[in-house]
Amino acid sequence: MLKKSVKLYADYKGNILDTFYEAIRTNSLSRIHIPHSDVFYVKAAVEAYYGKPFTLQHVEEAMLAEGWSEENRTIGKSQANEASN
Repeated sequence: MLKKSVKLYADYKGNILDTFYEAIRTNSLSRIHIPHSDVFYVKAAVEAYYGKPFTLQHVEEAMLAEGWSEENRTIGKSQANEASN
């Protein structure tokens, strides 16, 4: 039988570090989702550009909708390097 789990975004309380430590303390680390570091950088950039806050979940979902994934991020860098040569 497949085990169902609910993935909670680590910023649902606004502080990812507190959420992470709480998950360790309560042995529920598998229930949280910590996005890739790219998501944090994009979040900071869009907040600076638009001047309003965004959640990590909103930013990650937008990035995925635009075709971002951990697998293709390295391909995109190599293609950019090839284009500049």
